[in-house]
Amino acid sequence: MWNWVHQLAEWGRADVPFAVVTVTECKGSTPAAPGAKLLVRADGTFHGTIGGGHLEQLVLQDARGCLDRGEARTFRYPLGAKLGQCCGGVVDVFVEPVNHGPQLYLFGAGHVGQALCRILEGTPFRVHLVDERAEWVQSPQVPASVVRHEEPWDEFATSAPWDDVRTYVAVMTHRHDVDQDIIDFAIQKPARYIGLIGSDTKWARFRQRLEAKGLPARQVGRVQCPMGLPIGGKSPQEVAVSIAAGLLQLHHGLAPEPGPQPSPAPLLSSGE
Repeated sequence: MWNWVHQLAEWGRADVPFAVVTVTECKGSTPAAPGAKLLVRADGTFHGTIGGGHLEQLVLQDARGCLDRGEARTFRYPLGAKLGQCCGGVVDVFVEPVNHGPQLYLFGAGHVGQALCRILEGTPFRVHLVDERAEWVQSPQVPASVVRHEEPWDEFATSAPWDDVRTYVAVMTHRHDVDQDIIDFAIQKPARYIGLIGSDTKWARFRQRLEAKGLPARQVGRVQCPMGLPIGGKSPQEVAVSIAAGLLQLHHGLAPEPGPQPSPAPLLSSGE
């Protein structure tokens, strides 16, 4: 017998969105039974069955729609001619998305990074904290809900799933050269938000270097720098508050979707 609990745990650990479909009620003659389950991914991969046939195909389609919208809801399916079935019964199902929330890939477990982890605790964001420095990424100041990755940034980035709706990126490592390498990688991947901590001057220099490498201005312009909302404070906690507010504003649809940023004025050399 198919063990849906084990499959649920395996897909849950994979951190890929999927929907759990549960038959909640059956009336009359039906191919399903209450409690029957389907686990459905956005690409159509599924495990389990609620009886097969056109009913199951329609349920799979509706489950993928719920997954796209990130919403849980119930459906009722009368098993008549419209479904190509003659059972005459009615099947009710409940569809619940799992792993569909926003994921923040936070590169850098310094003071601001740790503060951002604490502030996002209890919000829809699942935070992946990436830093190869054990004493920082394993700090007791980081909430237990944060997924810690004690490894080089590129090992994480090349294996992590990237998604243009769920993936948010915040770059704030202890080295500017590493920051630039991460930004170089991230702007070539799907993500809803890519933010870099720092000043306008830092970003102007980064941008010039990236464009000099031949990266399209459209990709380079996706980066938000400075990050966060202008609240005025400069302490690590205040900077983290401003960044968290910006992320939540975007997630809840209260901020315009990030788009290409205008190119800054050229930097002048010391001799100009």
